[in-house]
Amino acid sequence: MREVDVLGVRVEMPSNQPIVLLREASGERYLPIWIGAVEATAIAFAQQGVVPPRPLTHDLIRDILQATGHGLSQVRITDVRDGVFFATLVFDSGEEVSARPSDSIALALRTGTTIYCSDEVLAEAGIAAPAEEEDEVEAFREFLDHVSPEDFEPEGGAS
Repeated sequence: MREVDVLGVRVEMPSNQPIVLLREASGERYLPIWIGAVEATAIAFAQQGVVPPRPLTHDLIRDILQATGHGLSQVRITDVRDGVFFATLVFDSGEEVSARPSDSIALALRTGTTIYCSDEVLAEAGIAAPAEEEDEVEAFREFLDHVSPEDFEPEGGAS
């Protein structure tokens, strides 16, 4: 397992499909995962420190964990099959729960939990970005600094 950092979310064109981009903490590989608009908004909210007037689902899960004295110790992105990614939530009790990576990432950002990715997933789906591609990554970071959660809502408003 390798630690990964969440760089952020963006909308992939021309499909208008949101992706979350992870980067190997001590390496040069990036891992793009296509996610839903709701999860993209949840991740963007967490990264930007947006506190909604009422708890969203991932906020509620965090609050339940805190209220019951349970902690999330790790998020692991464990597998990719036919383009579908799988994750596991690992709790401080040792219990493990299967989850979607997008939900796992949104929860990890809210709880300050470290995210890991299996070597096999990085080998299969990771993209190496040599130093000359860092300009593109910097442009992506610039985009992330100016994106807002509303950018992920479907045209014509929420459904």
